[in-house]
Amino acid sequence: MRRYRESLADFQWAAIQDWMCEPWILQKTGLSVAAHQALSVASLLELRDRAPEIAWAPVLQGWTEADYLRHVDMYAASGVDLRQESIVGIGSVCRRQGTYEALSVCRALHALGLRLHGFGVKTNGLRLLVRYLVSADSMAWSYDARRKPTLCGSQLHKNCANCLRFALRWREQLLEYLRQALEPPRKPAQMRLW
Repeated sequence: MRRYRESLADFQWAAIQDWMCEPWILQKTGLSVAAHQALSVASLLELRDRAPEIAWAPVLQGWTEADYLRHVDMYAASGVDLRQESIVGIGSVCRRQGTYEALSVCRALHALGLRLHGFGVKTNGLRLLVRYLVSADSMAWSYDARRKPTLCGSQLHKNCANCLRFALRWREQLLEYLRQALEPPRKPAQMRLW
């Protein structure tokens, strides 16, 4: 990360290694949600100790809303007030981002005053979660572009999986989509009964 920070002019933060809490992951590790959360907290503390000059972003993990709230408390018990952090990643929501479970979790964490970053949040998930996230990342655009012929019209590459022009166009379309999602709902026209 030190090398990346030196070579990237716009480097703002780096996420820690967090421990995912999806049930199938817990089955593989044989550990509990609480153990994965403790390992995530330990990751932040160790990285901040080893490389304090890097802006390490803590990541919250869990499966239920109660899990995530408990993880906030675990960070606090370790001396990390997540409300003071410039960004807090939220893990284990990417596969259920378009669900009301994810919405409930993000809403609860946002209500605590946390500035949330969503990992792997796709377009439909963003539409649902946009009010509660300050940032998000996704490879959805590249994944889609990788499976189609060139979308930007260039003859220089076989697809747009790494095409800056396509990525910027996709970003602008997404931002417009999200602006519309944030607009207050219009009042229905008054119905007149004769």
